[in-house]
Amino acid sequence: MALPQEKLYTIDDIYELPDGERAELIDGRLYFMAPPSYIHQKLVMELSAACRDYIKSNKGSCEVLPAPFAVFLNADDTTYVEPDISVICDKNKLTDKGCNGAPDFIIEIVSPSSRKMDYVTKTALYSDSGVREYWVVNPQQNSVTVYGFEGDTYVSYTFDDAIPVGIYPGFSITIGELLK
Repeated sequence: MALPQEKLYTIDDIYELPDGERAELIDGRLYFMAPPSYIHQKLVMELSAACRDYIKSNKGSCEVLPAPFAVFLNADDTTYVEPDISVICDKNKLTDKGCNGAPDFIIEIVSPSSRKMDYVTKTALYSDSGVREYWVVNPQQNSVTVYGFEGDTYVSYTFDDAIPVGIYPGFSITIGELLK
């Protein structure tokens, strides 16, 4: 007897969600997202501003885009994510619908419901799709895990550490300072 097949979803299904309902799509599976907390949004705002300010002050061309912002990592219609923060340096990837291809730098803020997704599923997805650097910021533990996919490295930091941004030599962020 054959097992029932799980429905594979596409980007069309994402766009058909009711207003106010958000989900990501990874390999044809829908992952619904809970509304963000205050600390989540504060971190998104402060980290986005720190990155944007650094890029602007150094006359860089990269764009810093916070969620909700669509990222289409693959050339198919079965993967759609909304990273908390995306830094895109190749403006040819940007369209009115979002980013086609991997951002250079992604930051995800962990919430209790997203731990496995951020630490496991998205780490593999972002590594495989060509993201250069990925930060998992965990406000419950005051920790940051930094994955440097180009050098196949990962390092753990606390919010009190000056965390180097690998794609920008000389730039570091101390998250504890941003939250004061």
